[in-house]
Amino acid sequence: MSKTILMPGEKVCEGSAPPAFGDPLPIAASPDTLAFLARRRSASAVTLGPPAPSPEEMTRLLGLASRAPDHGKLSPWRFVVLHGAGKTAFVEGLEAIAAARTDGPKSAAKLVKIKAPPLTIAVVSRLVEGEIPEWEQRLSAGAVCAILIIAAQAMGYGANWITDWYAYDAAAGRLLGLGEDERVAGFVHIGTAREDPLERVRPDLNSLVSFWTPQRPR
Repeated sequence: MSKTILMPGEKVCEGSAPPAFGDPLPIAASPDTLAFLARRRSASAVTLGPPAPSPEEMTRLLGLASRAPDHGKLSPWRFVVLHGAGKTAFVEGLEAIAAARTDGPKSAAKLVKIKAPPLTIAVVSRLVEGEIPEWEQRLSAGAVCAILIIAAQAMGYGANWITDWYAYDAAAGRLLGLGEDERVAGFVHIGTAREDPLERVRPDLNSLVSFWTPQRPR
């Protein structure tokens, strides 16, 4: 049974049960998934409003995101849920930090992206000591962010993965409760999009893809 995640003031609720350890998971083609990914598009954070995912939906979202590739099975990341009164207090803390920065007005203006969405999930990358390189652990946290926004859209919600100054500011990190070896991989904003996102320019694969060939000895 998946662990229950509670919103402030919410009652206990059950999430979707994941496969049990050792269950066979056959690899099967999924054309619907390919079609979905071909149309995946982040929604502008400022267009995200209520309703947010329910506690049951959020439990499922976090469970899906935690299935990200993870070399060594370390879970080198954790989630900080910002919702309701807790999120309001967090944003107020960021406003105070922004006011003290040298670029105060500019920093304060950027907070609109975290104010608007009803739900924000901070994905925190945490370093686990051992044989797995730090780079791979940080990449795993990025994969968590990517799956989280994909899963949210698959549920019918808009989502946006943002860092911005408050992901790197030391005082903002203390406000969020980051440990010494922790970094914000992303603030994932989730809500109901008030307008459809528009397709953007996509990269030219011809300029990005090469095929390796062995080099002849000189």
